Amino acid sequence: MGLFLRLIFRSLVELKTLDKHPKNGWFKSAWLAIMHRLKQFTQLWSLQTLTDLPDRLRNLWQQLIGSYWFIPTACVVAGILLAPLLVTIDEHFDRETVREITFAFTGDDDAARAIMTTIAGAVLGVAGTTFSITIAVLSMASSQFGPRLLRNFLTDTPNQFVLGAFIGTFSYSLLVLKAIHKYDVGFGVPQLAVTFAIIMAIICALLLVYFVQHMVHAIQASHVIQGASNEAIKNIHYWYKDRCDIEHQRDVEHHDVEQFNTWSATPIYPPCSGYLQQIYLESLVTLTQDYGGVVHINANLGDFVTDRNIIGYFYKRPADHLDNRHQTNTLNLAIIPRKPDGLFWQRFAGCIRIEQRLSHSNDIAYSLGQMTEIAVRALSPGINDPKTAVNCVQSLTACLSIMMRRQPPSPYHFYIPSPDKQTSNQSTSNKPAPDKANTDNSNIESVNNKPRVAILAVVTHTPKISDFIDASLGEIRRYATADLMVLKALCQALVDLNYAQVNNAQQQTLLHELTLIERAGQDNLSYQELIDDLISMCQQAKHFILEKDAQHQYFAYVPKFDAHIRKVLQAQSR
Repeated sequence: MGLFLRLIFRSLVELKTLDKHPKNGWFKSAWLAIMHRLKQFTQLWSLQTLTDLPDRLRNLWQQLIGSYWFIPTACVVAGILLAPLLVTIDEHFDRETVREITFAFTGDDDAARAIMTTIAGAVLGVAGTTFSITIAVLSMASSQFGPRLLRNFLTDTPNQFVLGAFIGTFSYSLLVLKAIHKYDVGFGVPQLAVTFAIIMAIICALLLVYFVQHMVHAIQASHVIQGASNEAIKNIHYWYKDRCDIEHQRDVEHHDVEQFNTWSATPIYPPCSGYLQQIYLESLVTLTQDYGGVVHINANLGDFVTDRNIIGYFYKRPADHLDNRHQTNTLNLAIIPRKPDGLFWQRFAGCIRIEQRLSHSNDIAYSLGQMTEIAVRALSPGINDPKTAVNCVQSLTACLSIMMRRQPPSPYHFYIPSPDKQTSNQSTSNKPAPDKANTDNSNIESVNNKPRVAILAVVTHTPKISDFIDASLGEIRRYATADLMVLKALCQALVDLNYAQVNNAQQQTLLHELTLIERAGQDNLSYQELIDDLISMCQQAKHFILEKDAQHQYFAYVPKFDAHIRKVLQAQSR
């Protein structure tokens, strides 16, 4: 099927050369868009990418949902299909039974035409009003929260469904209105179809009330921040696991992890310029095993690359390597390592996804960057809303706390050859039946002692927790140097993150960030009293983080003035 689709793609490319009007810019834009989508479809169903088919289908679905036309178009199609269906049912339905239904329409053809005309005109006008409200909300959200958060409003399913219900009802009403003329002679009025149109008109009226109430909540800063936080937490759970993979950790100890960068290296260039949105690891692992080497990707998700940037290297495995000898007994593996050729670059282009604009993906930095952008815009002189920035800091703290407690993704990805079926069957047949009481012990021994062949295939770049803290909380600190409220919120956030820290490196990161906050306040705050207040809180936070049992204690900042008053009151009580 993939070969057939590629032939179609080549034929369409040849047809493109027949264009005799190169000045038609709209025609060229439409043609390029069709070619781009068709190329994505051919890559989706090619044999080399079937291993990553779930991820590719998920990305395609996100692109469809991200467009504002998908759900409304589906509603229009549903209305177009539903109208002739109900009209056909009317032809074979008993009229007396319809009259027994209390809310059913039983009028003549003139009344039916008047009702359908009214419904079609009303829902079309309301659809225009809904679209105008949506455009106004998008304009306000772009100026207040940033243009990169417009996708959160465009992908809002309730908004798309409300607009789709209006235009779907309009399409349905037009088709039923057209069918009324045919029934004037022999069959009468399509009563069920008109009744359904009345019900849909009532539902559209209720949806209009819901739409107004929903948009009032959608434009609130707290709602937008919560939505971005939920998306970030979902991406964190996708990448960061709640437990350590023992077998994977044992594979990381393989000697190739430290020696692969000494092999013969070939630079890897991206197929085009744009933002790196996705790396299909399964397809990339298959590619590396076909060529007998290791692919090292230095670029991270969300990075902008050009077609001349080196985003990684392909390290060809030595000819006398142990894995090459093992590959002679393993199916679908290259026996002799070879350098990348034209087919390698063609397949590599299908292993990554590069977009011309930064869009939604499973990138954690992109999700955290949305909250950071809201906070930075809130601190601008035009908006001057430090409370919103504090809310962003608190949401970022919750996300970073989850990341610090969970197992970070490993940069090393291995190919695990499938064991020989005959060998596995013989080994299982010779083994005695396991004792139920010793099942857990046998599982532990199988994890620790079972021989496992793991071939290093792909090495990716994995950001550290310190990178995420600097890109989120650190970016807000650089814009809030003269705002005591936000600086104290950042200090409290680092204290809250200390409850989730699991190693000394994370502790040192928190202490370093506290030092930067203290320095920013000293250099930019207006009054000495404000500077002393911030320095006092930073010092108390540092002492609290350095305590051995800090994770089991409660931190409460006590200003110097409050401490002085407390001492005076205690002295007077004595």
